[in-house]
Amino acid sequence: MVARVIKKVFGDPNERALKKHLNAVEEVNELEPEFERLTDEELLGKTAEFKARIAEDEPLADILPEAFAAAREAAKRTIRQRHYDVQLLGGIVLHSGAVAEMKTGEGKTLVATLAVYLNALEGKGVHLVTVNDYLAKRDTQWMGPIYHLLGLTVSCLQHDTAYMFDPDVTDAPVGMAHLRPINRREAYAADITHGTNNEFGFDYLRDNM
Repeated sequence: MVARVIKKVFGDPNERALKKHLNAVEEVNELEPEFERLTDEELLGKTAEFKARIAEDEPLADILPEAFAAAREAAKRTIRQRHYDVQLLGGIVLHSGAVAEMKTGEGKTLVATLAVYLNALEGKGVHLVTVNDYLAKRDTQWMGPIYHLLGLTVSCLQHDTAYMFDPDVTDAPVGMAHLRPINRREAYAADITHGTNNEFGFDYLRDNM
């Protein structure tokens, strides 16, 4: 009863938190026609442009709408999926460092590409932590074309090896499409590295013991 009264008077705190991000969602949507007109080469060039602006100390928050628009357009051209508004909102929440809870089927894998791409622009490397080796490999293969079109490298850690997404690899065994075997150091040197908490954790321990 008390909780209902508080919610009625002050509003749902989650809703209030999300509302402050709606302007950014609108900005991304307004940019969509402009990014649709870009050639693949021009879209690729946006990554270099964003990196240059970051090097001039422009904050990621200012670049976010354009970076999200670029990632959305790359997804449309490569894997034929378009980020919906709720997914844009999820990407903004992830970038803000908060937890974005989404139900099964709402596109969490696609949502992550937005925040991952934006943060990878800083050139420090982004680690995407997932729950098992299968998902680390699958997501590298599935979302790899998006990052590749935007000029970023993406790798995945597996229990006893590592792989780089490479669209030129066409003779891989079943289930390993577009994956090129690499060593761990190369995997961590990629712009984006997928892996499990165990793999990241044990690699850290091995390097620091």
